[in-house]
Amino acid sequence: MSPLSAITPPMGSLGILPRADIVSPARAPGVAAPETIDSPDQISPAGAPPADSFATMLGRMVQDVNAQQVSAANAVNGLQSGQGVPLHQAVIAMEEANVSFQLMVEVRNKLLESYQEVMRMSI
Repeated sequence: MSPLSAITPPMGSLGILPRADIVSPARAPGVAAPETIDSPDQISPAGAPPADSFATMLGRMVQDVNAQQVSAANAVNGLQSGQGVPLHQAVIAMEEANVSFQLMVEVRNKLLESYQEVMRMSI
């Protein structure tokens, strides 16, 4: 048995051919051709905001976690005071806040481990 015999044959040999009535994206009306990129500096994720500093990103993460904690506390207080907050919404809000807090703690732990590893490096 040849080692290449396990590789599946091309689609055309199986009788599967591309349909002629489907328009390729390059020929579709209203679709522009891809832009050319001259340097890696021009590459950015689609729809990404301008690059923020790492500290700004961490600060935003902490604010988001705090907002989820406050939202969960408000849901529990509304449930306890009889304001018509459904039990499942309060539980879901508490779990979302818990998971986001755990993620923040893990990110902090990884940052501390990275910092300690850099400090142990010899020059």
